Amino acid sequence: MNRELPITNLTNAALMARRQAAVARGVGQAHDIFVTRGLNAEVWDVEGRRYLDFAGGIAVLNTGHCHPQIIDAVKAQLDQYTHTCFQVLAYEPYVELAERLNALAPGAFTKKTVFLSTGAEAVENTVKIARAYTKRPGIIAFNGGYHGRTLLTLGLTGKVAPYKTGFGPFPGEMFHALFPNELYGVTVDDALHSVELLFKNDIEAERVAAFIIEPVQGEGGFHVAPNAFIAGLKALADRHGILLIADEVQTGAGRTGTWFASEQWPVAPDLIASAKSLAGGFPLSAVIGRAEVMDAPAPGGLGGTYAGSPIGCAAALAVLKTFEEDRLLQRCQALGERLRAGLKAIAARVPAIGDVRGLGAMLAIELFQGGPTRQPDADLTRRVVTEAARRGLILLSCGTHGNVIRILVPLTAPDAQVDEGLQILADSFAAVS
Repeated sequence: MNRELPITNLTNAALMARRQAAVARGVGQAHDIFVTRGLNAEVWDVEGRRYLDFAGGIAVLNTGHCHPQIIDAVKAQLDQYTHTCFQVLAYEPYVELAERLNALAPGAFTKKTVFLSTGAEAVENTVKIARAYTKRPGIIAFNGGYHGRTLLTLGLTGKVAPYKTGFGPFPGEMFHALFPNELYGVTVDDALHSVELLFKNDIEAERVAAFIIEPVQGEGGFHVAPNAFIAGLKALADRHGILLIADEVQTGAGRTGTWFASEQWPVAPDLIASAKSLAGGFPLSAVIGRAEVMDAPAPGGLGGTYAGSPIGCAAALAVLKTFEEDRLLQRCQALGERLRAGLKAIAARVPAIGDVRGLGAMLAIELFQGGPTRQPDADLTRRVVTEAARRGLILLSCGTHGNVIRILVPLTAPDAQVDEGLQILADSFAAVS
């Protein structure tokens, strides 16, 4: 593929000035960088500088920037038709993709799928479907969870700043229980007990439609939901006729070593929300679930003008083909082992790193200040992320305390580039510590 970059007189600083004048302040930006080209795990800015992308568009690029097979599939679809609205004139790629995801989703029961455009839209529709099926209003989410920026999904999100600040009131009948986090002293038993306390103090179990949980908290800091907690939550759900929803917007599409992270659960969820890497960088999301649950809404109750666009469906089918032909699930497991070993090696030299965790190739490190209290160190986190970008590595922070650095490098990244990125991360710690 041609690596020549377009000649441009633009600068990042000049574009940032234009952005600040033209774009709403509420749209954040992690780095003062404007990209002009991307290829697999590399991007180049408007000034011609190369970066390694360990952010992946926030887990959207598991197959890397501009994967040739995905681009070819989209180009072929562009020559046929770009839009009909599936509810008006249907098209076969939508049906084929639904069939493929139904077969991939965990659970020994018949499944059905609906396609949408964004992760938040998928999550909202899991709530609609759960309420339609159970005829109940209540939804229980978990502290630290992130489910989207729409008003309904903000009601589910378990972090106030910056997402919920100034936007309330939020939809009612949404409650938050504890997410198990032994690093912060919350055991599985504590978390399950907090759910039962909600039943006693806030909403009776008979009015709860669903629990919604991320298999690995994304914005919350890459905390993995323990299997013992999921099993206990499902036991509560079954006892009270409550559905279990897996929010796999960030964990899905192979990021954790299985197509869905919930494949690694001891029980199957009733509904799964998927998006981000599902279509390799093109807007597409999905809800997959038990057929009888999915069929609860009446015709016309689900859908959207751009929902399940032909372009997105073509891209997603190419993503699935790429995963099969390039054995990307196996690659994810090997990449995860390489990243974990590299991060632990850095942690052995950096006392501020208090934890290395994650699932598959969805990994993170958490930073703390020294001393007996071990306080979260958001300032060091910001400085490391900034220094890494200066050295040519794009990282993202996350976590309730803003002290977690997450790794979402494309699964297709060559080992040499993965090692290069880890070295830049190590050098960045040395530079700012």
